[in-house]
Amino acid sequence: MAFAGISYIAVIAAAVVAWLVSAGWYMSLGRVYQTALGKTPEQCKAEMQKPGAFLPFVYALIGNLVIAWMLAGVLGHLGPGAVTFKNGVITAAFIWFGFILTTMVVNFVFSGRDKRLLAIDLGNWLLVLVVMGAVIGWIGV
Repeated sequence: MAFAGISYIAVIAAAVVAWLVSAGWYMSLGRVYQTALGKTPEQCKAEMQKPGAFLPFVYALIGNLVIAWMLAGVLGHLGPGAVTFKNGVITAAFIWFGFILTTMVVNFVFSGRDKRLLAIDLGNWLLVLVVMGAVIGWIGV
C-alpha cells in the first residue's frame, strides 16, 4: 500500500525497528544517562511508577512514525529507482548531520547540560535515522 509513492509498510516498519533499536541504545547506556541527568536509580524507578509513565514511549513511537514518513518523502524525491538501501542510509546520515546534530548542539550549548547527554542523544538519533533510512531503502518507497 502506498500514497504518493510512500510505502506505509516501509514507514511503519522503519519506525518500529528504530524505536526498538533506540530502546536498546538507552538501555545499554542507562546508568551513564541517569548519572548525567543527576538522577539515582531509585528516582528513576519511582518515576516509572507514576501514572502515565508509559506515555513518553508512546510519544517516541509517534515521533518515529512522523520522522520515518518524512524521511520516506525525502527519499521518494530522489526519483524512480533511486530509493535503495545505500541511498536510504546516506540520506539519513546527511539529514542527521545537517539538522539533528546542529540543532542539538545549539540547544545543549545554551542549556548547560552534561555533555554526556548530548553524546548519548546524538548517537541515538544517528542510529535511529540510519536504521530508518536502511529499512525504507530496503523495503522501498
